[in-house]
Amino acid sequence: MAKNSTKTQFECSSCGRTTAKWVGKCLECGEWNTVEERVARVGSSARSKTRMDRSGVGVRAIGGSAVVEAPIELTEIPVDGTAHMATGIEELDRVLGGGFVAGATVLLAGDPGIGKSTLLLQAAGAIAESGRTVLYATGEEALEQIRIRAIRLGVKGERVFMVGTGDALDIADHIAQLNPAVVIVDSIQTATHPDLDSPAGTVSQIRESAAYLSAVARGSHTALILSGHVTKDGSIAGPRVLEHQVDAVLQMTGDKGGMLRMLHGVKNRFGPTDEIGVFEMREEGLAGISDPSHVFIQQRAKAVSGSAVALIVEGTRSLAVEVQALATPSSLASPRRVANGVEMSRVHLITAVLAKHVRLPVSNHDLVISVTGGLDIKEPAADLAIALAITSSMMDRPVDDTVAVAGEIGLSGELRSIPGADRRALEAGRLGFATCMIPDAAGDVGKLGSVKVVRPTSIAEAVRFALAPSDGVIASGSVAEAKR
Repeated sequence: MAKNSTKTQFECSSCGRTTAKWVGKCLECGEWNTVEERVARVGSSARSKTRMDRSGVGVRAIGGSAVVEAPIELTEIPVDGTAHMATGIEELDRVLGGGFVAGATVLLAGDPGIGKSTLLLQAAGAIAESGRTVLYATGEEALEQIRIRAIRLGVKGERVFMVGTGDALDIADHIAQLNPAVVIVDSIQTATHPDLDSPAGTVSQIRESAAYLSAVARGSHTALILSGHVTKDGSIAGPRVLEHQVDAVLQMTGDKGGMLRMLHGVKNRFGPTDEIGVFEMREEGLAGISDPSHVFIQQRAKAVSGSAVALIVEGTRSLAVEVQALATPSSLASPRRVANGVEMSRVHLITAVLAKHVRLPVSNHDLVISVTGGLDIKEPAADLAIALAITSSMMDRPVDDTVAVAGEIGLSGELRSIPGADRRALEAGRLGFATCMIPDAAGDVGKLGSVKVVRPTSIAEAVRFALAPSDGVIASGSVAEAKR
């Protein structure tokens, strides 16, 4: 049997690019001082060959020769195994498109302490109660810690098998022995492959361990769920190729000091990518919220300036969220702009439009924009609510609290068409709003019951309506004139 040899190479800890010599700046990702020396083995170990054969992976090394499966015609490939396996957690199933899929790999990412392990343990317990076997491999926590958490969460534990290892080959052995329906690896940053000498958490270990476990899961028709960390800038830790290796990427966000957690579908080969699940962190674990709109706006103060309600659409769900703005005179040459829950580029666009077409003096004011509840809004339909909140704060005049709005703002000050206008208006009526403001270009929304639909064509018209005094409509198109 040939012995393995080693060689020295240099690897970027940010993107995984390898070079024969050290360089100060990675030529692939452009990061400085991320290239580190690694010692890599050349050739596969006998242990790896044996376990690959037992795991049922398509390409196996046996006796020094490769055994490759013959090609199969597309029409002969069975599709029975692609049915979704419900997890028993409604909000998680919503984001996944129905549940886990046998043979598919799901990456669940989020900040430390956000609730990833809690959600996975609850899902493991719910799946086990349906009669399926679950394997839970952890390289981060002691098994006693997980047992204490399971008792607190009310997870019974029958048919949930725990193993305290991050070794990818050991996990593959347990998969072959138990033949579980679902395998949970918490976390992929602690997983290692013995053929690599680099420590756990490095780019090469994360990449190879994920690839190996995904191949084992496909060969055994097992749903594989990987828990992953995120970096300080919010991106998923590890090589960028990790997101391409898996079939679905879910990201959990929220304020760790608050009670709400949002689960976003970033990528999903077997379901939608625009759904959102909303959870509340309680003593007994994460509880799904079936009506998030009430939660997002239930604490909204009445008749307070700097607040507006935005109607947004996330997948099949319409949501009403409160957008708050605070404008204060600035003593700085460059006023500060702070945005939580909305993209800063949208804030810059909206403030420029307000300065040009509504003559609002935003250039000498500090602005703080925030979406309550910790929700991140991506769609431009929230532009109108952001603009009204900013205008309301600067004029110190509240937006009519019976109005909910949705609309994208163009650079010419016009309100552009938005998708799902009828769904947004129906959500406004369901929540008790008397008026729904949507762009005139949004098209016919049909009969909507008691809710009144207002259809402005520009941001100036929307401001005149939403911030109109009680004794009538503002006569001028200028906010500055209206304030005087």
